[in-house]
Amino acid sequence: MAFPVTRLRRLRRTEALRSMVRETRLSPESFVYPLFVCPGEGVRKEVRSMPGVFNLSVDEVVKEAREAHTLGVPSIILFGLPEKKDEVATGAWVDDGIVQRAARAIRSEVRELVIMGDVCLCEYMSHGHCGIVQAGAQSLGAAAAAPPASAEYEIVNDESLPLLARTAVSLAKAGVDIIAPSDMMDGRVAAIRKALDQAKLTNTPILSYAAKFASGYYGPFREAADSAPQFGDRRSYQMDPANIREAMREIEADIEEGADAIMVKPALPYLDVIAAARDRFDLPLAAYQVSGEYAMIEAAARNQWIDRERVMMESLLSIRRAGAGIILTYYAKEAAQLLA
Repeated sequence: MAFPVTRLRRLRRTEALRSMVRETRLSPESFVYPLFVCPGEGVRKEVRSMPGVFNLSVDEVVKEAREAHTLGVPSIILFGLPEKKDEVATGAWVDDGIVQRAARAIRSEVRELVIMGDVCLCEYMSHGHCGIVQAGAQSLGAAAAAPPASAEYEIVNDESLPLLARTAVSLAKAGVDIIAPSDMMDGRVAAIRKALDQAKLTNTPILSYAAKFASGYYGPFREAADSAPQFGDRRSYQMDPANIREAMREIEADIEEGADAIMVKPALPYLDVIAAARDRFDLPLAAYQVSGEYAMIEAAARNQWIDRERVMMESLLSIRRAGAGIILTYYAKEAAQLLA
């Protein structure tokens, strides 16, 4: 008995047929647009390693936020470049911090936009680490005579939590809708949730960078945010790229502490982690297409090695297909235009 040949190509013949049976779809409603806020007025300084991405003064950030909203992008996330840095990240939590000012300005101009606030200390610390640094019994800042060896300092966990919690409360009071801690200190979600509740900000959700890996893909971001460590690296608190089971434990711990949504970062090199998180957990799941992913596409496109728009959209589609319902991407505005 002869069996018919399987004809999977029948449904690929035209764009209309392909669209009808398409399993995964991108939508601008999934995008979050990252913005870097810096001091000054009328500032629009392109990041050398991220063509098309800028350090923006508050007035320029408002313009970007308004344009993103007009294009159908529902959310932005703000990162700050303070005027001064110190050993206790003052610029992160003061009421007139750069992100707090930007949030108030955006809220007054674009009321419907969902504003996320990144909660980390690296951009605001004199040493560039994501928590308080101690050398022996002393805190360690820019005044150190020489960069210490790894055995001579420690990023201390519990001492850093009050600063992270204070930052979260300050951002929420300034109009930030979603708090997004990215520091990877143990217990920070619980500390932030407690502080928000005590400040009568119980309706403020937490989107936790639950599985944030110690990745080489962050280089361009560190230029954009001026946040590179002045000594050592972040492997003692960010995750080992080899570990997927540990990532599931990190996510589970953040959920138990009160996270309302979870994130995997980076995205493209960790699609397996995104897929595993989607299979295991029911919370909203985000993924961050980070600066290095963006920079590689831009560099290859400028050398005419790839079709820029096609690779851009394919990379975003792969993140969505892996299970992320929320995608933080520097391509948010452009992708939204293409999907319109």
